[in-house]
Amino acid sequence: MAELTLKLDDLRNHVGKRLGASAWHEVTQEQVSMFADATGDHQWIHLDQERAAAGPFGGTIAHGFLTLSLAPMLAHEVFEVADAGISINYGLNRVRFPAPLPVGSRVRADVTCAAVEEVPGGLQATFAVTFEREGGTKPVCVAELLLRYGA
Repeated sequence: MAELTLKLDDLRNHVGKRLGASAWHEVTQEQVSMFADATGDHQWIHLDQERAAAGPFGGTIAHGFLTLSLAPMLAHEVFEVADAGISINYGLNRVRFPAPLPVGSRVRADVTCAAVEEVPGGLQATFAVTFEREGGTKPVCVAELLLRYGA
């Protein structure tokens, strides 16, 4: 359930404002392995626990795109636009993975409404999403999430 409920007409009033942060979620090896199977990305740094223990991060790490794929779930914990008839992921801007996300870590998303503009059939909102690792000093992912809303 979202912490903040917005309406389409009120979305513009939140531009430049922090909407909040999701709860912490643990990233498990099972989740990483399932993501590897779904995407075909079976790089050892994600799956081979023995080899990864001797690698640069001291253990397996989540795929960057796995972290990014958590955006819809985590953002929905932060906010929802209750009166939108439809909400679709339109795309992403400026995606970066500044730090690794070790398996077994907990991650959350901090969300700010960066922009809102009219598009045919509704509104497009840009949300700045910072994925934080519990106890980490740098974000594990930063991205701008583009969502389109229609009545």
